[in-house]
Amino acid sequence: MGNTVSAAEVVAHELVQPPKELPKNYVHIASNGNPPPECPMHQKQAPPPKAAECPVLHDKAGDVNPLNMMPPANQKPAPDQPFPLPTERQTSTIPKVTEDGKPEFWVYPSQQMFWNAMLRKGWRWKDEDVSQKDMGDIIRIHNANNEQAWREVLKWEALHAKECGNPKLKSFGGRATDFSPRAKIRGWLGYELPFDRHDWIVDRCGTPVRYIIDYYDGGVVGNDYKFALLDVRPAMDSPQNVWDRMVVCYMRWKFDLQSKFGDDGGDSKVDQ
Repeated sequence: MGNTVSAAEVVAHELVQPPKELPKNYVHIASNGNPPPECPMHQKQAPPPKAAECPVLHDKAGDVNPLNMMPPANQKPAPDQPFPLPTERQTSTIPKVTEDGKPEFWVYPSQQMFWNAMLRKGWRWKDEDVSQKDMGDIIRIHNANNEQAWREVLKWEALHAKECGNPKLKSFGGRATDFSPRAKIRGWLGYELPFDRHDWIVDRCGTPVRYIIDYYDGGVVGNDYKFALLDVRPAMDSPQNVWDRMVVCYMRWKFDLQSKFGDDGGDSKVDQ
């Protein structure tokens, strides 16, 4: 896998906004087909990853949402926009922390919101020659990656199911230029660096838990629009998080041994 990144992918991860309620007709979007080569998702960059140079600007205006560092939703077409874009938005399966405790879910950006956000962050569509279909594919890829990230978070949270059965996503932020220690070590060993990084703050029934998510280029987009390979784990910034990672490391080691040598720990096969 090579180092691949675009302004589109990095911006997309920062575009989630909270809806008022989960629609009854919510359906996870998934269809067949891959984005065409001219799609911004496939623009190759020489190492170090383009994420370090991506024009992600931090707004200083007071109307920026502190939960995701994004301005209010803009559903108006841009002045020089070459084609109309849908304004419909898909609600995620990711529960959101609310002040009154009312059940709410994060909602993904529309194609029009995504287009406007890319322009605001410095992207110019004329340089990419993007099409209407490209925008639909990018949104589906973005949504699928976030759904996958939340499922990985829930696997870790299962360790605390007895104390909290309904963890929620409180806030998140992109840190593409700040490689995690694990990513740096992998880079020193000759592996590719992630094209993006996010830190998610999960509310574990009153306890904030920080998760690190490294996004690696997954190559060809699958039929389910999964693009990135995700490395999701709790940050080692608390004794509990360190313990959880040790437990999971042991469980993985034990499972690997059982897969190779059987449930008896390997005695029967070693003696053969």
